[in-house]
Amino acid sequence: MNLTLFGPELYYLGMALVLFCFSLRRRVQAAKDYQAALALSAGGLAVACLCLFQHGELFFKAYRVDLFSQIFKVALALGLFLVLTISRNLAHIEERYHAEFYLFLTTCTLGMMMLVSSVELLTIYVALELSSYSLYILVPLRRGDGIDVEAGIKYLLIGAVSSGFMLFGLSYIFGATHTTYLAEILPRLPQLVASPIGLFGLLLAMAGFFFKLSVFPFHFWAPDVYQGAANQVTTFIATASKAVAVALLLRLAALGTNYGYSFAQALMVLSIISMTLGNLVAIIQKDLKRMLAYSSIAHAGYVLIGVLTMQETGFTSAVYYALAYLVMNFTVFMVLSTVAADGRDLKISELAGLWKRSPLLSMTLILGIFALAGVPPSIGFTGKLFLFTSAMNQGYFWLVLIGAVNGTISLYYYLKVVYAAYFLEPGDLPAIQLGLPTRFLNYALCLTIIGFGVFPDRIVQLARDAVKMVL
Repeated sequence: MNLTLFGPELYYLGMALVLFCFSLRRRVQAAKDYQAALALSAGGLAVACLCLFQHGELFFKAYRVDLFSQIFKVALALGLFLVLTISRNLAHIEERYHAEFYLFLTTCTLGMMMLVSSVELLTIYVALELSSYSLYILVPLRRGDGIDVEAGIKYLLIGAVSSGFMLFGLSYIFGATHTTYLAEILPRLPQLVASPIGLFGLLLAMAGFFFKLSVFPFHFWAPDVYQGAANQVTTFIATASKAVAVALLLRLAALGTNYGYSFAQALMVLSIISMTLGNLVAIIQKDLKRMLAYSSIAHAGYVLIGVLTMQETGFTSAVYYALAYLVMNFTVFMVLSTVAADGRDLKISELAGLWKRSPLLSMTLILGIFALAGVPPSIGFTGKLFLFTSAMNQGYFWLVLIGAVNGTISLYYYLKVVYAAYFLEPGDLPAIQLGLPTRFLNYALCLTIIGFGVFPDRIVQLARDAVKMVL
């Protein structure tokens, strides 16, 4: 067994052990803990990039390392590093818990990395629980007025229910195919077309990933958890966990290609409801994080458009959109965390006059918002174009039309953010001073949003090569 294939996971396991030792110290050294965590996460990103083109199998073929899994491991490593870059000031988390904060972010990343390489049902379930339990601890770490505890309890309870649904579905798949290996399940599924057990089991098994992705009807946790958790925790949930959910959704959806019409119709209904519900409810939100939570529900519906095509082009567009969503969503959350430096929940009205208070932040915010809205030439526009084109090629005209209408609806609440930042007077709100690292991060994010929107070829080709490993 070649353990170098397990390189990123071993690195993050070692990083978790280091941070665990930090948490045992009697004397709190928050600044040193942060510097160590940031440096280690940068090293982890380098290791993940070096292991990008590895191939092989581990643990009796229950664990597959291929381009598909490695792309998402790089995305997860990038997500952790980006979140830590904005975690210098954890205003609403007590200093004595800072080491634990970095520790559980790392163990969550480790669990999600194991998740994207798992090709055996029980391995998938155990890896999902490892990543989920870390988040269950992170959400109520925030020091506040009790909303953090409420959000943590809701997240835990809804997560437990979706986990139960998922385990029930996995048992159905095992009972029907007599194996837990995805490679062995795939050729046996066509025999079950006449029986509902396979379709029912597959949909139940996907419940766990619907929960991570905030797809209807497993979306109820998102607004309260986004608002109740610390800004940095919300950022991690809104970026890294979404990417891993798409990865596992594609692995399981690939099993349903032989179900054809019935399976696609089930996903289409979920996609339409998620898009419409998310966009309509987001319109009335005044808290920025709650608005972004409902926006994430809508974006989950967009991703399902690519998944339900059951074709290489659709899966490729879903992978591209997952990576794009990580970047553009982090961009908005980075601005949110910088403006609300004291860790408070930010109202949309509190962005008033941002272009006067910090021109660079306002530019970054407008690019991130326009990318989420799908305005050209951003990375979000290119992602939506790929999704809608792949669905149109498969004959889903009405679905694409509904998606386009929802995209138009979303412009209303996204433009409310732009209006507040550019057309409201700041009043007595103070100017925002940015350090050199924050300025560099802003410029890098802006260039990424525009650059990969205009020149997506390299990422699309990587996504296409990765998807071939799954189909």
